[in-house]
This record gives sequence, C-alpha cells and structure tokens, in this order.
Amino acid sequence: MKVSGFSFIRNAIKYDYPIVEAITSILPICDEFIVAVGESEDETMQLIASIDSPKIKILPTIWDDTLRDSGRVLAVETDKALQAVAKDSDWAFYIQGDEVVHEQDLPAIQEAMRLWKDNASVEGLLFKYHHFYGSYKYIGDSRRWYRREVRIIRPNQDVFSYRDAQGFRKKPNDKLRVKLIDAYMYHYGWVKPPRKQYEKRMEFNRLWSPEDLSMDAHDFNYQDIDSLKIFEGTHPAVMQERYKRYNWSFEFDASKAKVKLKDKILHAIYKNTGIWLFEYRNYKRI
Repeated sequence: MKVSGFSFIRNAIKYDYPIVEAITSILPICDEFIVAVGESEDETMQLIASIDSPKIKILPTIWDDTLRDSGRVLAVETDKALQAVAKDSDWAFYIQGDEVVHEQDLPAIQEAMRLWKDNASVEGLLFKYHHFYGSYKYIGDSRRWYRREVRIIRPNQDVFSYRDAQGFRKKPNDKLRVKLIDAYMYHYGWVKPPRKQYEKRMEFNRLWSPEDLSMDAHDFNYQDIDSLKIFEGTHPAVMQERYKRYNWSFEFDASKAKVKLKDKILHAIYKNTGIWLFEYRNYKRI
C-alpha cells in the first residue's frame, strides 16, 4: 500500500500555523509528502525545507489572490498539491496547516486504509474532529463546528478540492462515498495568541472579500463564542513544545454560554438519540 500526504501553506510563521507539526504527525504512515508552499512574506519555505525527511517534496506556488469567491484560492492551492502526488499511490492523505493527528490514532488509520484499499466503492475516509478554541483546554461543542470531514481520498483526476478546501468532491460535482473511521483530526486553527489570531482572521477576510480590508493592531476577542467544553484527552506528542509555549490567558464560563434555543433542542436530541439533525455533509457515508 502506497500513501501520499499532501498539504499547502503560505506565511506559516507570520500567522503562527503549526504546519511542521501537521506534516510530521502523519509522516510516519506516508511514503511521500507533497507541500505546496506559496510565495510568502516570511521564511515559510525554509521552515518546510528544515523538516528532516526525504519524504518531503516541496512545490513552490504563487497564490492568485483575485480568487476571492468564498476562499476559492485555498481549494486551488490544495489541488496543486493533490495533482503532484505519485500516480501509483493507493491513498492521498490531506492535512491542513492547522490540523494535527494524534499518534495514538495512526494504527487505526493505517488499518482502515488497508481494509478499504481494494474496495473501489469506498472513495474516501472520514475523520471525526476536535476543534480547539481559545486555548488548548477547550473544544467547541455547539453546532457551529463541523463534526466530520474527509481527509483521505483516492488520488485520481476526477477528485478536486471543494469550495474553500474544507473537503473534496469528484467531477462533475458529486459527493464522495466514504467510510467513517475511528480517528480524530485535532484542529488548532482557533488556538493562537490573540494578536496572531486577529491578524490571521483579517487575512482570511481578504480571501472572501473583494475589498482590501485595513488591519489595525487589535487582539482577537475569544470571549465571543457560544459554547465550549473542557477537553479531557491528551494532545499529540508533536504539539507538546507548542503547548509549553502557551503564553496567554483564556477562561470560559460555561454558565454564560450563548446557545440559541433551537440549537439546545437539536443538541439534546443528538445526545439522547445519536441523530444530528440538519447537519451539512459534504460526502455520502456508506
């Protein structure tokens, strides 16, 4: 079984992306790893080149910042990396610059890839998610967060990154048929120092808006959130050094959670029945 990892990144240092941790978290089960490195304002290229592995293959790219239709440029950059994976790979393992896999889940991921490798009806593998917010202590538990997404696919010319690179589809615009696996993606996109988070959000706003937004020096307001819960697990080993550098304070008062009544009812139904009503799914679970 041959597995290609792939990702894209730009301005990793400027916006404090854990891209090295993301790549190295799945590198042990990949035969190669393609990184589309966009022209940056910092030393992102040198950062990726510093990863000590012959598996790493760097693809220099230039982002088309005119593609501001709902973050379309992110999908374009994802596709550049996907198109560069080895043609004889059985699976392509996608990970974004703020996602990390826990080492405890690697055996289950490998087993799932082996199990479904020769079953052409399975077009992808679906991961569960932990969305960290504000600090490494809290995860989102409201309906604003997506519960699952496809991160392992069969690399072929029909598969493409969808919308803002959250997931994948196949031509012309069909959802992938996928199997849910017993593994989590740890999403750290909302865990940065408040100033870095503000700067990153302003940069992302530019990818969705045709106007060049001004960016004053502000800190991100982490208190503007509906509901969180305490994370009771452990963080991936590759995140330990970053976790030790945690140097800002954030506490969430659960008694002040701002969840709409409709969402409270839907969440109660889920807790009692396991049914998540009205969930957006960019895939077909089989």
